[in-house]
Amino acid sequence: MSLDGPIWNSLPVPAVLIDAADRISAANPAAEGFFNTSAKSLSGQPVWDRLAVDAPIEESFQRARRDNATLFVNDVDVGTGERPPLQCNLQIAPLSGAPGAMVLLIAPRELAGRMTVSHSVKSAAKSAIGMAEMLAHEIKNPLAGIAGAAQLLSMNLGADDLELTDLIVAETRRVVKLLEQVEQFGNATPPDLRPLNIHDVLDRARRSALLGFGAHMTIVEDYDPSLPQALGDPDKLLQVFLNLLKNASEAAGREGGTIRLHTYFEHSFKLRRADGGGQALPLQIEVIDDGPGLPGELAGDIFEPFVSGRDNGTGLGLALVSKIVSDHGGWISVSSVPGRTVFRISLARAPQPRKETP
Repeated sequence: MSLDGPIWNSLPVPAVLIDAADRISAANPAAEGFFNTSAKSLSGQPVWDRLAVDAPIEESFQRARRDNATLFVNDVDVGTGERPPLQCNLQIAPLSGAPGAMVLLIAPRELAGRMTVSHSVKSAAKSAIGMAEMLAHEIKNPLAGIAGAAQLLSMNLGADDLELTDLIVAETRRVVKLLEQVEQFGNATPPDLRPLNIHDVLDRARRSALLGFGAHMTIVEDYDPSLPQALGDPDKLLQVFLNLLKNASEAAGREGGTIRLHTYFEHSFKLRRADGGGQALPLQIEVIDDGPGLPGELAGDIFEPFVSGRDNGTGLGLALVSKIVSDHGGWISVSSVPGRTVFRISLARAPQPRKETP
């Protein structure tokens, strides 16, 4: 299997074609420069022998192949053994008409102008969050006073004027909620890690969703009953699952849909680092919905601050989810096509108590 032609040869980023056995079958000229070797010498080589990625990319790659879905992995260090690791964005997509074949695009940030612009936008977003965090407390105090004054005024108003005071109260509460999200995003307090049953946390999130924003949804539990305890902060992980459930519920619209909470143990799942080391993250939690899917133009940046697919979205929900998972030493990824969006969270297993020897 091979590719050739002006489009393939003119791609400005390294691109390799990978066959069903995870071997490189073609590489464009940009990839030859990236790997510092010829396409002929790369041909037939196992791709994971030539790439070291600071992410659990192998398992995600197989899932993208199985689901015939495009996978985006952003801001990871990619090494080749021939050069120091570079921070890159990766895109993996199935090759039409070739079962099992995938195309891998590697976009080094300093070589891709679009990525440089994206980096500037992300830096600006982080600066904006820092400034907003400092101002949040000062802004919340007068907002509370405005809401209180509006409620006092409403006691002596007629029905027509009550609509205006109700609007003042509702809007001030909305702004306060946004400021609280900003404060949470900037919170540097580390999670209180402890052994926990992840199914208990998921059940709390499920029950809360069904009583509120997810009342129109069907939430299915698909749990591995033998799953060992996770190492995590139950309150912060609850916030993660509530945010994911809320996003899925809002994406479904009024007609509703189905969300599946799936857990399983994957012994081989590790966070692979460019230095060759790795951290085991065997506990897998998936939030799967049958909604319309993520907008294609946002899929690569969906975990960044202020990126939202909704007209009235703040763009902080998934950024906060990503931050909390990262603070746990875990990994979050997403794959999305219309009718199936999967947010997958990988967490470490709680240390097993040592058995005392007699």
